[in-house]
This record gives sequence, C-alpha cells and structure tokens, in this order.
Amino acid sequence: MNEKRNRRIILASTSPRRQELIASLRIPFEIMPSEADEDTPQGWSPERIVESLALRKAEAVLRKLTDDPEDGIIVGSDTIVVVDDHVLGKPADQADAARMLSMLQGRAHFVYTGVACVDLRSGRNQVSHRVTTVKMKSLSNDAIAAYVKSGEPADKAGSYAIQGLGATIVEGIEGDYFNVVGLPLSLLSDMLSDMGMDVLTDS
Repeated sequence: MNEKRNRRIILASTSPRRQELIASLRIPFEIMPSEADEDTPQGWSPERIVESLALRKAEAVLRKLTDDPEDGIIVGSDTIVVVDDHVLGKPADQADAARMLSMLQGRAHFVYTGVACVDLRSGRNQVSHRVTTVKMKSLSNDAIAAYVKSGEPADKAGSYAIQGLGATIVEGIEGDYFNVVGLPLSLLSDMLSDMGMDVLTDS
C-alpha cells in the first residue's frame, strides 16, 4: 500500500519555514508558488481570512496544473496575527514592523493559520484552521529597534519569527507551536489522511 504513503504533495508556498516543516514529515513534496492575490475584504473574521486565503493559494496552483496527468494533493496555508481585533499580516517596512511589535509587546495575541488541501484529480478540497495564543515579553524601544534591524520581521505575519531570534521575545504559548511557525503539522496530517494519504504508516 505504498501508494497511500507516496501520493505527490505540492506545497503552494515559497515560505522557507513551511518547506522545512513539511519536509519534517518525511514525505516527498514539491514547491509551486501560488502567486495568488492575498487581499481580503474588511470585516472578514480571522478564521475566514486564513481559510479563504489558504484555499485561494491551493486553487491557484490547481489551475496551473489543469493538464497535469499525475495524482497529488495541493497544500495551501496562510497565517495572520490578531490583537484587539486588529489583523496583522506582513509588515510593509521597518517602521510598520516596529509598530506591530509595539502593539504585541507585554501581552497575549492570537495566531491563526489556515490549511487547505485540494485533490489534484477530483478538485475535492478540505479547509480548516488552528489558533494559538502567544504571550510576548515587555520590550524596550531599543529591543524592538534591534529586532527590527536584524531583518527577521520582514516577511513574517505580526513581524516576528518564533523559531528564530524572535524566540527571545516570546514568553510562552498555548496551543500548537507549529501553527505559529506557519503550518500546523498535526492538523495537516489529519487532513491528508482524510484525503487518502497516511503520513504515519509502516507500509
């Protein structure tokens, strides 16, 4: 039954963090950027934002592969940070990164990650999300400036990376750590299993 284990996975993301996470599952995968529009209307809930964008990314790759005869599952994902009902995506520049970090410091916020799996042959999809609570340390202006200067916040939702230098500014989390990095692996493995691919199997 190796066929169940070895279904082709296409990751609709150029994020190095998501690539590292999916590689840790020890399943073969390939990368195809979605190049999908990531704008969403004002007023959408965090759950709707991340689930819609994850599916939009996966379906954008599906359209690119319409003539592909091979079987496979396309995986899309999207992450946002929410504090006081403000949705924080990636910072526009260093000043924006400093603004976001100032909003987050000394308090808890929520990280939402949406995951979408689309069957390449049938077009059938599954979409879900996870939420993790993150408590950030109280930071001085100098610490915020130094972290921004490191360059790490540049392409991160909420302007920090929990698995990098940002680990020094996070006090604790409640929930799935990998959700904060950008791909909740436990959720993804359940979704893949529902679509006919078991990550954990000895066959």
